[in-house]
Amino acid sequence: MPRIQAIGDKIAIALSSLCVVHCIITPILLIALPALGGVAFLDHEVFHQILLFFVLPVGVIAITAGYRHHKSAAILGSGLLGLLLLTLAGTIAHDLVGEIGETVLTIVASLFIVYAHIQNYRQRHHRR
Repeated sequence: MPRIQAIGDKIAIALSSLCVVHCIITPILLIALPALGGVAFLDHEVFHQILLFFVLPVGVIAITAGYRHHKSAAILGSGLLGLLLLTLAGTIAHDLVGEIGETVLTIVASLFIVYAHIQNYRQRHHRR
């Protein structure tokens, strides 16, 4: 299980970081390159929903595997809170708080997730 946790943590960090990069870069690209305005992969909502499909299972598996190892409720809570916030950002936040609010929520959620996975990874290596 520790190997699955390590791989899951690394994948989850990469996917969460991809969310942040997407949220920051997309508006810049849409302003700088008007020809890309209609490209579907740049659409925030579609991108978030596709990414959620991968982030949620990987995140849940890695966070729970880490919790079984280190028993830190703070790390578990941070990861689950991040996944919940990311789910809200990818599903209903746009309608509730607009595009800027959705972007901020996605970035905050991703930071919680990345923090939790980094702590999972550190705890795993610290215990060895």
